[in-house]
Amino acid sequence: MALLKILRYPDPRLHKIAKPVTEFGTEHLRQLVKDMAETMYDAPGVGLAATQVDVHERVVVIDVSETTDQLLVFVNPEITWASDEKQVYDEGCLSVPGIYDGVERPARVKVKAYDVEGKEFELDADGLLAVCIQHEMDHLMGKVFVEYLSPLKRNRIKAKLQKEERGMERDAALRAARR
Repeated sequence: MALLKILRYPDPRLHKIAKPVTEFGTEHLRQLVKDMAETMYDAPGVGLAATQVDVHERVVVIDVSETTDQLLVFVNPEITWASDEKQVYDEGCLSVPGIYDGVERPARVKVKAYDVEGKEFELDADGLLAVCIQHEMDHLMGKVFVEYLSPLKRNRIKAKLQKEERGMERDAALRAARR
C-alpha cells in the first residue's frame, strides 16, 4: 500500500470529470482502493474520491464510523433518489485543508454502485453518510464543495491556499539549499 498525494484546491485537475470503471476485479482497482483508503485514514478524513488523488475514475472510499473500521467502497456510484428535505452541514475537504463551511444538500439519498469485484448494490443514506456520498460524488463530476459558496468566500479561500502553497514551496527550497 502507498500514501497518495492529495491534490489541493485550486488545482485544475480537481475539475476533471471522472470516467466510469469498465473492468472490475483487477489488481489496479484493488490497489487503487487500498491506497485511497490508506490515504484517507492517514489524512485523516472520512471520504476520498479518486479525482482527489489525480486518478480520474469513478471510485470513492468513505468511512464515517467513529472506529474507522467500516470502509465503504463505491465504484461508478449514482444517486438514484434524493429527498426534498434539505440540510445544511459544515463540510470540509482533504483538498481544501483547514476550511469548513455550510453547504445545503438533500438530507437523504439512495445510491447505486458496484464493489471492486463488480457486484451491484444499493444503499440508503442519511446524516453524515448522505453528505459524504454527495460531496465525494461532486468530486467525480469535477466539483469542489467551495463552489457552493459565494464568489467572495471562494476567492478568499483560493488566495489563502495559494499563499500556503507558496510558503510550503519556499520552505522546501530552503531545506534543499541547506543540504
